[in-house]
Parts: sequence; C-alpha cells; structure tokens
Amino acid sequence: MEYTDYDTRLAAYAVIVDDQDRVLLALWNEADEKKWTLPGGGVDFDESAEDGAVREVREETGYDARLGRLLGVHSYTIPVSRRLADTDRPMKAVRVVYEGSVVGGELTQEVDGSTDEARWWPLAEVARLPRVGLVDIALDLWRAAT
Repeated sequence: MEYTDYDTRLAAYAVIVDDQDRVLLALWNEADEKKWTLPGGGVDFDESAEDGAVREVREETGYDARLGRLLGVHSYTIPVSRRLADTDRPMKAVRVVYEGSVVGGELTQEVDGSTDEARWWPLAEVARLPRVGLVDIALDLWRAAT
C-alpha cells in the first residue's frame, strides 16, 4: 500500500518518572473501556513533535514539561474496522516517545478532552492497571535508556 492510500497520525508522548519512582499517566476515555496512557497525543499540523508533546502534557496533566532525550519511535497500523473515525481508510500511527520532567504547573484534570484524570502511579503498580500498550512500550524504552 502506498503512503497516499492511508491516513497517518503523528503523536508525541512523554515518559515522566519522578524521584519517588512514580510515572505520570493519564486516563484515556475514547475507547470502550477507559485505560491509562502516557500524557501526550496528536501533533498539530503546524507544530513539531517536541512542541506537541509539551502541549499535550500541559493539557492532560496541568504540568509544564521539559523534554529530555528521544527514547524511540513506535508505529503500528489500524485497519478501517478498528478506526475511531468514520472513514474508509486505514491509518498508520507514528508515536514519538521522549523522556520528560516536570518543571512547573500543578496537577489538574483535563476538561472535555481525551483524558479524564492524570495521576502519579508507582512503577511497581503499573502492571496491574488497565492500560494501553504504549505504556509498556514506552517504559521498556525508558528502562533501556537508563
């Protein structure tokens, strides 16, 4: 399939782990079942992946973030039958994952967005949470980089 035959969604996320070994996660509300995810999301047309990640962290958590190193890029495809949008085109999701840190702001909840809650979770508890696959992928990238 040629690149003009499918939609592409560029998204950027931050793995933010504090000095108490807690990771910042957001509760994604757009699927049938709410699941925890990394703060981040779709990059707007006129912004860089870095700017998109910082904006999304602010929108979903209330925190101002500083990005560190690029941890990796993960992509996958979504067939038409699994698309959330009403379309006849499959989609390739490209997710850019950065290491991040909190540099300001205060924890707040997003209103009328794709997440309902943001919370710090002990890393040891993440495995028991209902979560999207990106959480495990990104934490594996983070662990490999530390």
